[in-house]
Amino acid sequence: MLDEIREFALALAGSNESFPFDDKTLVYKVGGKMFLVLALEKRPIPITVKCKPEEGERLREQYNTIQPAYHFNKRHWITLTNPASLPFTLICSLIRTSYDLVYSGLTRKERQSIENA
Repeated sequence: MLDEIREFALALAGSNESFPFDDKTLVYKVGGKMFLVLALEKRPIPITVKCKPEEGERLREQYNTIQPAYHFNKRHWITLTNPASLPFTLICSLIRTSYDLVYSGLTRKERQSIENA
């Protein structure tokens, strides 16, 4: 599943991956801002994404493997603690939503630069 997630995330316009914190935490950014974090040292690999507060609350009620994100603003970030137990379409949708939230927060100039690349 990791390869599919990487492929999906990198296909988003302006997305790039890096290890800004250590060699075990893979971070995806757009415009220099994080939208996806994968803790590679853990099994299963948890996926952390940004979401709207009401959506995060709904998802946490619906799925016991979706929790407030550790070390992040728990109102705006969630962690999928066992992604394999969730539909892959849901994971992709959450990654896309996170990307869209971060992208929409970029300046117009940053968005235009990504669109023109």
